[in-house]
Amino acid sequence: MKTRLLTANEIDTAAGILRSGGLVGIPTETVYGLGANGLDPAAVGRIFTAKGRPQDNPLILHIPDASWLDRYCRNIPPAACALAEAVWPGPLTMILQRRENVPNAVTCGLGTVGIRCPGHPLALAVIRAAGLPVAAPSGNLSGRPSPTCARHMLEDMDGRIDAILDGGSCGVGVESTIVDLTPPVPRLLRPGGLPLERLQAVLGEVAVDRAVTAQLGSGEKPRAPGMKYRHYAPKAPVVVVTGESLRTARYIRRNLGQRTGVICFDEYAPLFSGCTVEAIGPVSDKARQARRVFEALRAFDSTDVDAIYAQCPGSGGLGFAVANRLKKAAGFQVVDLGEAEE
Repeated sequence: MKTRLLTANEIDTAAGILRSGGLVGIPTETVYGLGANGLDPAAVGRIFTAKGRPQDNPLILHIPDASWLDRYCRNIPPAACALAEAVWPGPLTMILQRRENVPNAVTCGLGTVGIRCPGHPLALAVIRAAGLPVAAPSGNLSGRPSPTCARHMLEDMDGRIDAILDGGSCGVGVESTIVDLTPPVPRLLRPGGLPLERLQAVLGEVAVDRAVTAQLGSGEKPRAPGMKYRHYAPKAPVVVVTGESLRTARYIRRNLGQRTGVICFDEYAPLFSGCTVEAIGPVSDKARQARRVFEALRAFDSTDVDAIYAQCPGSGGLGFAVANRLKKAAGFQVVDLGEAEE
């Protein structure tokens, strides 16, 4: 199979591939997704094959607007309607009770389904043109850093899928926030492009699932993508260093090996001259860090580094999502030097 690279003018071509059971890379505001007809179990199964994705890792259904919620979800709580009105289209996935027409292939047998309305005009146009919900995880090989441009997705998926719709670089750079609305207190399952503070402003109390800060055990079943398995990882092992930024930079500097790569804030890049360095933005610019983190992780695979140290942002705003992605890439191998800047 030769993977075609489609332009923004080829929406109908992408939609036709989806309707016929094929796989299409679709740009969203977060990362590129690997899309299939979410009502076709065979097509959904091809996602798992193309990615090498574990069979117990559920997918997200993408819809064009909130009016589609009732088609695939039941017992929709008022909180879901409030969130949809406040932040959709946007980087938020809601976990809700599924209807029977949602295939087990999407939910991995769970009684719930993740639903999101993406905030990218091409993604919305493809879903509307196809006339069906699109099941789509991130468009990378399982475990690899998520793609934030068509070129990155092609690196992983060339020859594995039918086409990729090129929509340029993603504006957010980390996957959607996932919140479970089925328990009495909403539960954050994955921090992402919508900050926790924004969720709290709409919902009030939001619990944070243990999987956000620690690895799930081998016998635990994930309720949403990204909860259980090592994700976002380059080939070289990663160690994340948390704490005040100058302290973390000095720690990394003291522990450098001959072939150590460094992910750091812009202010500290001069400390690592002679090393392979990926600067992800100023300490204070969490949005820039979110746009750069996957690109930085992926860049090391074209180098000879045998280990990577990463400075970690504080947990405020998008920093929570960036820190989560770095720690997942490291398999939660973390050196904690104390409080980090918010």
